[in-house]
Parts: sequence; structure tokens; C-alpha cells
Amino acid sequence: MLTNLTPFLLHWAITALSLWVASHLFKGIRFGSTSALVVSALLLGLANAIVRPLLVLLTLPLTLLTFGLFLLVINALMLLLVAKIVDGFKVDGFWTAFWASLFIAVLSFVLGAFVLGGSPEFTIDTGPGDGRVWL
Repeated sequence: MLTNLTPFLLHWAITALSLWVASHLFKGIRFGSTSALVVSALLLGLANAIVRPLLVLLTLPLTLLTFGLFLLVINALMLLLVAKIVDGFKVDGFWTAFWASLFIAVLSFVLGAFVLGGSPEFTIDTGPGDGRVWL
């Protein structure tokens, strides 16, 4: 159980750091407190894990029609959703959320590759593996 806790905490910290950097680069993003930043990072991760796949599935024709560019809109909507839920986290508008979510995604990817290094001990199992069955 603890083996999966470390990658989770690292991803959470990377998301929080990315949100913090974005709040300093984009005038339209503000955090009222550190706790709002931490809760926003957690909820953004949960929204990306639960709500985002549903939106991707529901908007699949539009995503295919735009050659995947509509996924950027979905990312912005996830950021706006978290801003609506968390007290102390404000995003001024859609375009601020759009560019900030693009920046957050790129920075999180770069930081994740740097910190986690892509090594197998920092991967989360999403399937049983070759020759094994989950029951």
C-alpha cells in the first residue's frame, strides 16, 4: 500500500507546484491561502482522474473533428470546475484557464519526468501485468 503512496504524493506536490507557478505567471489566477492551493491540487488531480475521462468520452466526436484540440478546452474546464468548488481559488475567465491549464500540463509533465525519472518504481499499476489475473 505504501508503494503507491509515494508516487501519489509526488504527483500531488508536482501539481501543487505547477499551480503555484501558474498563479505567479497569470494575473487571473489567485490563491487565498496555502490550504486553498493544496486542496486545489488534490481536487484537480481527482477531477482529471474521474470527471475528465467522462467528458472526453461524451465529447469524442467533437474531439475527433478538431483533431484532439478540444482536449485543451476540457483541461480548461477542469481548472474552472476546481476554481468553482474551492474557496480561495479564483480564475478570472475561460481564456485564463485555457492558457494556464496548458502551462500547468506542460510544467507538470516536465517536472514529473525530472522528479520521477520515468523509472518503474514510480509507476502506478493499471493492469494485472503479463500472465497475471486480478481477482
